[in-house]
Amino acid sequence: MSKCKTAIFWFRRDLRLDDNPALRAAVDNNDVVIPVYLLDGAGSSPLNEGAASRVWLHHSLKSLAGDLETAGSRLILRAGCNLDTLRGLVEETGSTRVYWNRLYESQTIERDKELKQALIDSGVEVETHNGALLYEPWEVENKQGKPYKVYTPFWRELERRGRPAEPVSGLRKVAGPETWPESLSIDDLELLPQIPWHKGIEKAWQPGEKGAGERLREFLDGTVENYGDRRDFPAEPATSKLSPHLHFGEISPRTVFHETLARGNKVTPYLKQIVWREFAHHLLYHFPNTAEENLNSQFDAFPWRKSDEELRAWQRGRTGYPIVDAGMRELWHSGWMHNRVRMIVASFLVKDLMIHWREGARWFWDTLVDADLANNTLGWQWVAGSGADASPYFRVFNPVSQGEKFDGEGDYVRRWIPELADLPNKFIHKPWEAPAEVLEKAGVELGKDYPKPMVDHARAREDALEAYASIRNRR
Repeated sequence: MSKCKTAIFWFRRDLRLDDNPALRAAVDNNDVVIPVYLLDGAGSSPLNEGAASRVWLHHSLKSLAGDLETAGSRLILRAGCNLDTLRGLVEETGSTRVYWNRLYESQTIERDKELKQALIDSGVEVETHNGALLYEPWEVENKQGKPYKVYTPFWRELERRGRPAEPVSGLRKVAGPETWPESLSIDDLELLPQIPWHKGIEKAWQPGEKGAGERLREFLDGTVENYGDRRDFPAEPATSKLSPHLHFGEISPRTVFHETLARGNKVTPYLKQIVWREFAHHLLYHFPNTAEENLNSQFDAFPWRKSDEELRAWQRGRTGYPIVDAGMRELWHSGWMHNRVRMIVASFLVKDLMIHWREGARWFWDTLVDADLANNTLGWQWVAGSGADASPYFRVFNPVSQGEKFDGEGDYVRRWIPELADLPNKFIHKPWEAPAEVLEKAGVELGKDYPKPMVDHARAREDALEAYASIRNRR
């Protein structure tokens, strides 16, 4: 492309100035760049995001707007149909080019294809880039030319390729027009809930590119070398907590990968988690129906139960199993949950309660600040046993032994379930086994202060295995 006067850059889930390939190309090849963010109810747009993600987006857009002002620019906010809004901006500003970074959910891909062709047909040039992944989903194939369904060979293939592309240089100056188009305010987008339950999220996080960078540096300077040994212990600050920053594109996976790699030889366990995210997007691109359908069709015949009462108890952290309830309360309060605990609560829903994994995925989508469709889908189908590289259905997490193994001192449970705080370690993960005098001393009355277990885990496990046996030989 030759250099022209004015172009539009469309921010989506790439809310950053550093390592933003499409924005870099727009600035390098045009005299003036108008950055825009569009709120549209179609596809995977924020109107379809969960409530917690909308809270994050509100604050992330505020941060991005400030960063752009520092760079001599502005963030133009509009609401409405993406195509109509972009066409209107093109006409208002005299822009002849539009740039964006690609997204990979099937609905978004189809929408973007139609939008791109419509813009081209109206005489506008369109340029798109990869700003979300280490590799495009279609670039990684097995020896048969097919997509991977198992993580380990996928990791080995990326390991064989060596270092992914380096991040592109960041931007300190974005030249704007003499006259800016009109813009909504961030508050006009009405992303925050009317009921102020989101204060815990705002206290726990710093959305935006600056917060992402600080989170990465804190992790790399602190616990990355111990990540492989300590990541499963939810009371310890051993994980990076970068997942929401990556989901909203406040930091790129290339930046995380290369900065982590520079820290030495003990970082492979964390690099594998970055590649696990890549694997999730690889799967969703090649198997788009798995957001709602089982990858393993055998599970279409699984006899799932439906109980709104039990689902609600799980959502509220009132199952009677402390490690499960602690996780669900952490999620509600902060918009996040430790990954080990995510597996435990998911297993409890789909195996102890035998409620469909889609119900869990929908709740996570609404309450997680890192509610990434690819990761959410892979995680729930992995636990259910119905997805790629899945945990065997007969692997049923025991919430008591998991709690005792990974929260032996009960610090995690005591933080999120203060009504059990005075129980001794011996009973913190199974209060129903505590003698009456121990419960009384701790100020706990089961069924009043804290619920009794809603199911007997041993019996629930047998029921789940029996249900699995009923479908495993079907073709």
